[in-house]
Amino acid sequence: MSAPTKTPKSGTNGARAAADELRPVTVPDFLAAKARGQRLTMLTAYDYTMARLLDAAGVDSLLVGDSLGMVVQGHPDSLSVTLEEIIYHTRLVVRGARRSLVVADMPFMSYQVSPQQALENAGRLLKEGGARAVKLEGGVRVAAAVAAITAADIPVVGHIGLTPQSVRRLGGFKVQRDAEQLLTDAKAIEAAGAFALVVECVPADLAARITAAIKVPTIGIGAGVGCDGQVLVTHDMLGLFDELRPRFVKQYAEIGREISQAAEAYCREVREGTFPGTEHSFR
Repeated sequence: MSAPTKTPKSGTNGARAAADELRPVTVPDFLAAKARGQRLTMLTAYDYTMARLLDAAGVDSLLVGDSLGMVVQGHPDSLSVTLEEIIYHTRLVVRGARRSLVVADMPFMSYQVSPQQALENAGRLLKEGGARAVKLEGGVRVAAAVAAITAADIPVVGHIGLTPQSVRRLGGFKVQRDAEQLLTDAKAIEAAGAFALVVECVPADLAARITAAIKVPTIGIGAGVGCDGQVLVTHDMLGLFDELRPRFVKQYAEIGREISQAAEAYCREVREGTFPGTEHSFR
């Protein structure tokens, strides 16, 4: 599950290696990665173009996150995102992903009413959106919903720690430090059948304890290096969204600034009459 390499290959071994690079990442691959000590990578994606680029880079999993409410729709939080919107964006991402495991977020109030509601909506994300798995937030309180979904053979990623859909109760985006509760939540979600667990905004030593306490891989975000993998919001990582800059985000590029500079250059050339030039015109 490593990133595709550009090194030429030859012979049977080379052909097998090339095939492995293009083989879709599966749920069993996630579980096997933890056993091998291989770290997993996950990034958010909301459209075909970004999904295609991230998939080609070798990202193991693409999360169609309800974070789209903030970085795509411009809301202050994710609470207004609808199931239909997640289904729509999942379709776009699936079209661009040849290898990455596409996980769709279950948005606020799409699973909290009852396990039956959770099962039906998770099914829609697979049937209508094309997702390979779903993700939902919470620990003990959503274990019954996770169990109902996994009983129907729908793969589930759990999410504990800072759960953004609980932002009203939590009073904001805050680090979660209740070790006893977090360990209980992690074990409950594992027992309910989840194949992976996102751990968000938890002290690094506590996240490492959680990782050691369960057999399924943990995917950290603001939870230190002791997790089995990491996830970031792509818009944060690329410098495309600067209204909220969590401490745990590393900016690997400043594409937002480059886009602004490119747009400024375009506007200047159009106004000056230097674009389009003869090389951009038809005769």
